[in-house]
Amino acid sequence: NMPSIIGGKYKRTKIEVPSKLVRPTSAIKREAIFSIVESYALKNSINIYKNKSIIDVFAGTGLIGLEAISRGMKKSYFIENNYEVKQVLEKNCKKICKKHEYEIIFENAIKGLERSFEIEPSIIFIDPPYFNENINEILMKILINNIKYENTVIVIEANKKEVINIPTKLTFLKQKIYGKTKLLFLN
Repeated sequence: NMPSIIGGKYKRTKIEVPSKLVRPTSAIKREAIFSIVESYALKNSINIYKNKSIIDVFAGTGLIGLEAISRGMKKSYFIENNYEVKQVLEKNCKKICKKHEYEIIFENAIKGLERSFEIEPSIIFIDPPYFNENINEILMKILINNIKYENTVIVIEANKKEVINIPTKLTFLKQKIYGKTKLLFLN
């Protein structure tokens, strides 16, 4: 049961999932993520794809970053620290991206966010293993390292029971609940 890209020029392209190691974001949630971020961009008259990047923090299959490339994003940065998952991610990237359109950072989230990202991110997607990572620490890291620009939208996918303290420098935009998970949009 392979998920497919749902929007843009690579629509319906199948994406490989590494065994039981990851939990790909469902099509319905992916649709919501992009439509919410796109309407935010429209409201603020900014282009989130042209010359912008996405940072997919717990990349897994790479679905979110690849979805962004399909929709016209200039570059996807994928942070993934499981070797087996990284192999599949690489395969998925090669299927959809040109060489200059992606970079895989083989590190854990915190280390991966310690580098500089040449292309301004319009989206930072954080989908950690549920209850397993300190989302707060990741948000602080993003702020301390000045990775977030004025119009960057941070999207978090988490268990709906998970308590996330939003740093004061970030603004809450929206929350959507899907079954056991929630999507949180911050700026």
